[in-house]
Amino acid sequence: MKKDLKINLPPADDLFPPTDSLFTTQAQRDDAKLERVMDIPLHEIDGQPNHPYQVKMDDAMQAMADNVKDVGVHTPAIVRLKDDGRYELISGHRRKMASELVGRETLPCIVRNMSRDEAIIAMVDSNLQREKILPSEKAFAYKMKLEATKRKAGRPSKDNSATVLQNYDGKTSRELLAEKSPDSHEQIRKYICLTNLIPQLLDMVDNSVIRDKDTPQIALRPAVELSYLPTEQQQALLETIEVEECTPSHVQAMKMRTFSEAGQLNEGVILSIMQEEKPNQVEQFKMPRDKISRFFPEGTSAQKMEDTIVKALEQLRQREARNRDAR
Repeated sequence: MKKDLKINLPPADDLFPPTDSLFTTQAQRDDAKLERVMDIPLHEIDGQPNHPYQVKMDDAMQAMADNVKDVGVHTPAIVRLKDDGRYELISGHRRKMASELVGRETLPCIVRNMSRDEAIIAMVDSNLQREKILPSEKAFAYKMKLEATKRKAGRPSKDNSATVLQNYDGKTSRELLAEKSPDSHEQIRKYICLTNLIPQLLDMVDNSVIRDKDTPQIALRPAVELSYLPTEQQQALLETIEVEECTPSHVQAMKMRTFSEAGQLNEGVILSIMQEEKPNQVEQFKMPRDKISRFFPEGTSAQKMEDTIVKALEQLRQREARNRDAR
């Protein structure tokens, strides 16, 4: 009885190697994998979804556009190739806008092999080194990076409420984030809190850096406290700020948070707290030192001068009162 003869053939790829391997050397194939600068059409490049950094048409952008028009883009942008064949911008949003403004059709780019989360982390890190960053930009950038880092580290097991990252080497995720950031993990926590503010209040926090005289300012510390208020209470506070023409101090913001957590914060309580006099809102009276220094011995301190003037005015008022009584 005849038996079927079985022949174990090698994989098809070994029998029929790819065409490029027949006509290229290993060195050439290795070189093809290296990063290189490519001129990519601008219409094929997409920005990152929810990009936290603002790209504004301001004087600095106009100056960059003028420079791009004269000499082109010298520092390539960084992109990654998406599944749909288009490119996602990782670094170079301002260069892309400047190129669009002057009518260029392409942008020199380095195409980097990255996942979506790796791209987010790289984008945040490259922009955190900028000289001027708004609080809102840091807030959403840190939040995006923290979420991307957690996804890369993996999800927690069913018996563990913390992510794998939060258990890594005994460090929290914010502590690991702070190791490669200009801010401490506590400062990162505060910035991420700002993402809970309504846009109008967050704009006031940004104005602590921009300093537009026509826009109110809220400092970081009170802003963090306000971020714990529900949206409707933040909206009520915004209306009170517009009426009273002032913003809450850190102490006032802490009071509002305390009342809110106790379920007692309403429009009336907010107004009452906002109408409290703040030390920095007490009107100050100043007099040039050279106008009064001739009345005091050389070296007299400003506090001593103030005390003497107040005492002299009190004596003057008492004398005027006695004169009136004597008439």
